[in-house]
Amino acid sequence: MHDPLAQLLDDIRACRVCAAQLPYGPRPVVQAGRTARLCIISQAPGRKVHETGVPWNDASGDRLRGWLGLSATQFYDPAKVAIVPMGFCYPGKAASGDNPPRPECAPLWHAKLLAQLPDIALSLLIGQYAQSYYLGARRKPTLTQTVTAWREYLPLGFLPLPHPSPRNQPWFAKNPWFEAELLPSVRATLRALGL
Repeated sequence: MHDPLAQLLDDIRACRVCAAQLPYGPRPVVQAGRTARLCIISQAPGRKVHETGVPWNDASGDRLRGWLGLSATQFYDPAKVAIVPMGFCYPGKAASGDNPPRPECAPLWHAKLLAQLPDIALSLLIGQYAQSYYLGARRKPTLTQTVTAWREYLPLGFLPLPHPSPRNQPWFAKNPWFEAELLPSVRATLRALGL
């Protein structure tokens, strides 16, 4: 029997649309299953993820799993968690951190992929690129203001988060409400979804 989601994932993993712009070549990283309840929409894979092909296989991923209260087994179960970055391939290094996600990916693949994931109840929008794309004019002027207004976006099925990168340690220190208020609510929501 033809499985449109499996075919689409094969197509994404075979994508070479912006190969010429990728300093390390294309290696699209994506995870999705038809019954997934949580969708993680982030920036783009980092160098370590590019090398292993495993999403969030780095210090940022360890922190993200801690935030969500999910074990690696739960996190990497495509039947429960979809991982759909704004750019599926590692975009290479910038002067500070990595380059932005390639702009071709999301318009080319996201709507098709999300149409195959009918059970998504919550999408985490990690970082400014995901928030800009999915919240549009509803986004606040800064990432901090957008994340602070997280309750506004829950009825839309979205939860904006900062990137869990160790580089953002000063932000976490400056915004203690994030760990005190937002994260317990997220964990409770995920438990209610059966994660």
